[in-house]
Amino acid sequence: MLRAAICILVMSSVSGHLALAATSNDPEWPCIQRKVPHLAVAQMWAGPPVEEAREMLADDSGVSLIASRIALRRVSLEDAEKLIVDYAGSLGPDRNRRLAAVFGEVFDLIDKERAIVISGIGRYARKQEKLSDAIEERRAELARLLKETPLNHDRIEELQDTLAWDTRIFDERRQSLTYVCETPVILEQRLFSLARIIQGQLDQ
Repeated sequence: MLRAAICILVMSSVSGHLALAATSNDPEWPCIQRKVPHLAVAQMWAGPPVEEAREMLADDSGVSLIASRIALRRVSLEDAEKLIVDYAGSLGPDRNRRLAAVFGEVFDLIDKERAIVISGIGRYARKQEKLSDAIEERRAELARLLKETPLNHDRIEELQDTLAWDTRIFDERRQSLTYVCETPVILEQRLFSLARIIQGQLDQ
């Protein structure tokens, strides 16, 4: 009986958490951070036109190589800055155009990665919602069974075990989601930092 009551209380908190997390421009979005599917170059870049530079240097393997390296999260910002400084130092009169093209490549790589993460969060949230619904249904059935006479002990015990297991899964996923929700922010911050570093190497 006590175990059942505890399960009921836990399930109530589950519903409340989902309702709180959904306060976003997307009602299904589970993160506290506002959902912004894609970023904009103009938010962080004040240098030469990026698209024009990329079109002119579309076949430049050097631009793609440096961009692909510094976009990687496993490359620290300190190491990325060294790579950018060394690359900028090797450039000639078209330095600014090449740096703009590099940023354009980096922007696309990180923005795409960020969009994939956001899409994954959405799928994750929908799975959580389905699990929450299943938990609520079992909770309602358990509450009904506990009022019946005689008690169906086998079914009650089965529901208690299922609720305990589902609640554990839900909580573990929720904890993981807290971390995952930070990933788009981390990627955005990295992109801003790389923009600042690259712009710092432009010829004024």
